[in-house]
Amino acid sequence: MSEPPAGDVLRVPFQEAETIIITEPRGQRHFVQLKHGDKFHHRRTGHISHDIIIDSPPGAQLMSEQGVRVVCLRLTLEDFILKKLRRRTSIIHPKDLATLLVRGDVYPGARVLEVGLGSGATSLILLRFIGRTGTLTSYERREEFVDPALANIRAAHSLLGDPGATHEVKVSDVYEGIEEEDLDLVLLDVPEPHRATPHVYGALRPGGILLSWLPTVTQVYHLVRQLQDEPGWSEVETRETLQRSWAVAENAMRPFHRMVGHTGFLIRTRKLSVGTGNWELGAGS
Repeated sequence: MSEPPAGDVLRVPFQEAETIIITEPRGQRHFVQLKHGDKFHHRRTGHISHDIIIDSPPGAQLMSEQGVRVVCLRLTLEDFILKKLRRRTSIIHPKDLATLLVRGDVYPGARVLEVGLGSGATSLILLRFIGRTGTLTSYERREEFVDPALANIRAAHSLLGDPGATHEVKVSDVYEGIEEEDLDLVLLDVPEPHRATPHVYGALRPGGILLSWLPTVTQVYHLVRQLQDEPGWSEVETRETLQRSWAVAENAMRPFHRMVGHTGFLIRTRKLSVGTGNWELGAGS
């Protein structure tokens, strides 16, 4: 049985067994799983009964037994990935997943291959944005990662709704080949992506995009130099995304002392049509 669509799930009142966010007046957030008969308690707020929260609308402002007003919100997909996703592997951070969507030109109906299913975080983002007409294929070399990742995806869809995209998971080694063809995007989250570039080239449509997520400069160097040397790739770019929050109060603004700095590099290139290559770029200028 498929999960309900996101638009329906996000509008219903809070349900028993759902995990929600309770935010105190000072901004502290608590992740709480609702259960009839239980209470949320914190020394700054006092008790608030789960029975009061259940069947309240998302965004409800409720009073604790000590008269402290708290806000109750449903998780976003970012919240789920950061706080509820059960990790068997490292994941791509949400700030980088957001960049991935734009750099990969992900659109409703896109045909995408993700190599490295991991814990399912990237799959969740891609499935939401390719929508009901899109197709996502996930390759994973290690079979023991597949069931936990799919459990994470089901849990997210149960909480946040099912975007309805077609998703196929294969226990497969990208270094040995790619079955799919005419893809819009291939995302490589593997240790040695330079070994897969010939297979990726054959799988992409002309003009299609290859993205590779890598944590270290040595990996980046090997991949980028190979892409620069291979005919058929254009606009090889390497970027990282840094995120810094700011505190804003009356008559005062300052950056937070901590920031989400380097988490990885995103390499992007595009497939050229047959018979062209990097050596032709800039010809005639």
